[in-house]
Amino acid sequence: MNNLKKKLLVMLLALSVALVFPGCGDGAAREQPQAKGGEGGTETQELPPDALLQEESSQQAAYPLTVMDSNGDEVILESEPQKIVSVAPNLTELVYELGAGDLLVGRSDYCDYPKEVSEVESVGTITTPDIEKLVSLEPDLVLISTHFDEENKKKLTELNTPVLMLYEEDSIDGVYEMIETLGTALNRGTQAQACISRMQETVAEAEEQVKGLEKPTVYYVVGYGEYGDYTAGGDTFAGKMIEAAGGDNIAKEVTGWSITLEEIIEKDPSIIVIGESMKGDFMNSPNYSDLTAVKEGKVFGIDNNLLDRQGYRNAEGIRTLAEIFHPEAFE
Repeated sequence: MNNLKKKLLVMLLALSVALVFPGCGDGAAREQPQAKGGEGGTETQELPPDALLQEESSQQAAYPLTVMDSNGDEVILESEPQKIVSVAPNLTELVYELGAGDLLVGRSDYCDYPKEVSEVESVGTITTPDIEKLVSLEPDLVLISTHFDEENKKKLTELNTPVLMLYEEDSIDGVYEMIETLGTALNRGTQAQACISRMQETVAEAEEQVKGLEKPTVYYVVGYGEYGDYTAGGDTFAGKMIEAAGGDNIAKEVTGWSITLEEIIEKDPSIIVIGESMKGDFMNSPNYSDLTAVKEGKVFGIDNNLLDRQGYRNAEGIRTLAEIFHPEAFE
């Protein structure tokens, strides 16, 4: 084969890869992450077409395939999933982000992002969905989170329906592992790696922007009112996101999610972050009216799913928090 034909062949192969593997964002399929000095930092290096083809090929899954869920249990997939039911909102988001939304045949009542998921048939709640309805959809993979009822999981397993439980409660690194596992299971390893790279870049940029700045004291409102006050303790996923964004979590010494009103008043946070839908009622509640953040108008409503749902939008959540805590760093 002469040089001209070789060049033409390489160009055609590179074009076909770009079309088949769109990645997670513009140009993601043509770039692969390389480690960079510092925590969470990444940089990208453009690969020549022949190396790119080799890299894409290495990401392809071979079935039957065994993947490990978040409990350490093995899940065997006999073939590449073609019909998926997801009863975990965060995993539903990931399915779409990995370019597999068209494979969803069922979802939970709480799967509301992206908006096109509303067109997918619901099978009920995230804990106890309608199993008969779920099974009637004939899925070859069911995605669940830690809240899923164990008896229902057992029923599905007895029906030889693969059930993959993915959940992360500790750190953003665990989310990267979740994305990688799901990408492997769905034969979308390349898209998963591109997505992880984008997240790492966003997080690293936010952390660099707030590095060395004085940390404001922060209270993240998860729940409040007559049934008690709830926040993200220092050992929780959301609590660590607050710290990563350059905030000083007033509940960093708390284990779990419960905090007392007395502790909140004593800590008197300079910034309060709360779900947008709860902001108005919270600010009008006499229990919190004397807090500095309330008096000074430093109560910020956000889409709390950016923090509460473990997934690719957590990087956006860290960036959002960093902009709230240190607006001067993003001017």
